[in-house]
Amino acid sequence: MPFRRRPARSRTDGLRRPLAVLASAALAMAAAIVPLATSAAADAAATGDTTVTVNANAGLGTVTSTALGANTAVWDAYMNDPGVAPLYRAAGIGALRYPGGSYADLYHWVDNTAPGGYVAPGTDFDSFMGTAKASGAQPILIANYGSGTAQEAADWVRYANITKGYGARYWEIGNELYGNGVYGSGWENDTHADKTPDQYAREVESYAAAMKAVDPTVKIGAVLTMPGNWPDGSVATGDTGDWNHTVLAAVAHDIDFVSVHWYPNTSNGDQSLAAVRQLPGELHEVRDLVDRYAGADSARIGIAMTEVNSNSGGGAFTSRPNGLFAAEAMMTALENGVFTVDWWDTHNSAGTISHVGGETDYGDMGMLSNGSCSGGVCEPAVNTPFAPYYGIRTLGALSDPGDSMVASGTSGSEVSSHAVLRSDGDLGVLLLNKSSGTEHTVDLRYLGFTATSGTPEVQRWAPGDDGLVDATGTATADSVTLAPYSITVLTLHPKSGTGSAAATVGAPGTPRTTAVGAGTVGLTWPAATGTVDRYEVYEQLGTDIQLLGSSTGTSVTLSNLPAGSRHTVEVLARDKAGHLSRPSAPLTFTTTTPDDSTCTVSYQVTSGWGNGFVSNVVVSNVGPADIDGWTLTFDWPSAGQSLSSSWNANVTGDGRHVHVTSTDSNAELAPNGGNSVTFGFVGANDGANPSPTSFTLNGTVCRTVS
Repeated sequence: MPFRRRPARSRTDGLRRPLAVLASAALAMAAAIVPLATSAAADAAATGDTTVTVNANAGLGTVTSTALGANTAVWDAYMNDPGVAPLYRAAGIGALRYPGGSYADLYHWVDNTAPGGYVAPGTDFDSFMGTAKASGAQPILIANYGSGTAQEAADWVRYANITKGYGARYWEIGNELYGNGVYGSGWENDTHADKTPDQYAREVESYAAAMKAVDPTVKIGAVLTMPGNWPDGSVATGDTGDWNHTVLAAVAHDIDFVSVHWYPNTSNGDQSLAAVRQLPGELHEVRDLVDRYAGADSARIGIAMTEVNSNSGGGAFTSRPNGLFAAEAMMTALENGVFTVDWWDTHNSAGTISHVGGETDYGDMGMLSNGSCSGGVCEPAVNTPFAPYYGIRTLGALSDPGDSMVASGTSGSEVSSHAVLRSDGDLGVLLLNKSSGTEHTVDLRYLGFTATSGTPEVQRWAPGDDGLVDATGTATADSVTLAPYSITVLTLHPKSGTGSAAATVGAPGTPRTTAVGAGTVGLTWPAATGTVDRYEVYEQLGTDIQLLGSSTGTSVTLSNLPAGSRHTVEVLARDKAGHLSRPSAPLTFTTTTPDDSTCTVSYQVTSGWGNGFVSNVVVSNVGPADIDGWTLTFDWPSAGQSLSSSWNANVTGDGRHVHVTSTDSNAELAPNGGNSVTFGFVGANDGANPSPTSFTLNGTVCRTVS
């Protein structure tokens, strides 16, 4: 973001802690859906205006302690106040990023200086670690790329982990280096003469080697641009590729995670909440990029969203809509493969004063007040929580480390839902009402979970509540009414002898592919604990799952899959009594296109600017017969992709479906690759812009080539 000064259960002791997932989301294929056990609520007559369905057998990954995070900054004089650590703990914040966004590329840890910037007293590394330890949080540290060296970073690792024994695991190499001016706009300090992504990649390799030579256990992260956001797809003069492709092509086997930032930069809270729909596709594209360049190493490379807020400056930040955004965006990121998501930031300062929904918004990007003033209006006392803090705290109220994220869905656009199967067998359900003025009554339905009779525990953050409050007695297992602009967390207990809590086997390990073909995929997975009767492989279809195969061992081959199709699968173990275990973490894969096809298609994005792109398509006939007149069809992987204009072919779009026909001048495709036809188009993308995976020429699925 541009350089700037960024100068729960209610969490009493029994409340739950943060969550994280190692997962990606699902796309569907046609097949019969396998019915699973439901609670009595599934048969209850609908009384509400919205139905929420939770499937406890559709896993989205395992909760880890670093999931919910916050940024800290060396210019923040209140960073290490004694009152801050208890607030982090109460919200379930398990990761703290230091030394502060763009300041990281100014900052020298050894003397706690940032030439050209301000460093507050008492913000040195050891003081920060005191707060991290008091919070029970893992540090995420940013090594100075802009004005530092690999040796300086290695010395920091040595001091942190060898001299002091802090066990600092996660280390990013710089912050937002794509903002160093290489694409025109420059806010990030970078003193290298060569500011290209190639140079950044070379330096990342150098930093990683030097830092791991000191401590081989550290995890090194490289900076990527967020797909669908500037400067994604931009190619600077003289470069051969954009930032992400250039960096990953060089460092994919040297790093342990990638770091992205997300600021939708909308004009109001409702638009920010709506923009969260872009996140799954954008994060899927990050994972696809890592898969493409890391190959077999991809499974060990995580995705960190180390900055998120609704805007990068000048928006409404401290009022209720941004609290809802914090919960919705952070949870959605975790459900789609992010292992830590870190709010920007802990303290900032007052900006533009406005009024949102009857409350004062101080224009402050922090989650806690720093007591500053703007335009004669002063914030409340230092460390007073703002709305984003309470939004994050509802997520901390939802789960503990070791719990499993599970799929949930809603029938209404103004209500969103998220769910967690807890390690003790309880089901946690978070319901968010995004409407500023409409109350919604929700009917709750469950798959793979049977709730016991009795009233669920309820925690709520709604207008008029003093933070996150105990609202037990306001909901049943079947129904709950949601106030406008509110978040409600339900805890439901399982009926004795039902669900995964009754199983005598543990969850299988995360599956991986052993072979991927045009119609078949081989899978293997680590065994579950306990005596397993059989393993079952399911595909996730939103809140439904369908059985694709089963095995008495820890591998299976799935057949009859469409060429070039994307699938998300999971493995469950069944014990001798027939009980299903918790689901494994999911695996997403895309089948290949047929090697023996009589046609080939190459699809290349030749330029992009965040929300638009230019693509070039080359079609060849490699079969024995001449083609006179052709039709090519394909589907956009993302709902936000569309056509604007085209050349050298007749190109039309209908939703996600694209239909291309030849012109009089290029209708002929000679056999055996005798010639090729090239056409292109300008497209638009609202969010991710992944390349199509399957093309059909005159009814034949072609081999997709790079």
